[in-house]
Amino acid sequence: MTEEKIGSLEEEALKRKERLQALKRKNEEGKENANDMIENLPKPKFRSYKPQDENLKSNMIEDAKPGDVESVVQEQLDAANSKVVIEELDISNLAPRKPDWDLKRDIAKKLEILERRTQKAIAEEVRARLKRGQQDLAAYVNNHKE
Repeated sequence: MTEEKIGSLEEEALKRKERLQALKRKNEEGKENANDMIENLPKPKFRSYKPQDENLKSNMIEDAKPGDVESVVQEQLDAANSKVVIEELDISNLAPRKPDWDLKRDIAKKLEILERRTQKAIAEEVRARLKRGQQDLAAYVNNHKE
């Protein structure tokens, strides 16, 4: 029984050693990754601050130089003075729409259907009157146009 305890203690000691070695490897990898992360950090850019450290002076950004505003203004004035000729001008786009244009647009499809039905009904009525012989075709059409 004591031999079994000794064997299990040895196994536990070996497991403990392996865990310690794994932790050491993990720590070393973590340190290497930390060094890599420090190297990959973005460099600071100093726009208005002037660092005193010589290593950081290389990260300073030069003061911005003013642009040539006069030439830009002169170009815009020249562009405004030149006359642009409009070749095609669609007056319908310039004129304001009537207040009911959207209503007409929405009911246009329904009106087409009603117009077709109306024409069909008139044609049937004309045929029926001709069959009865009540009126002349031309006289009937002329009477109902108004």
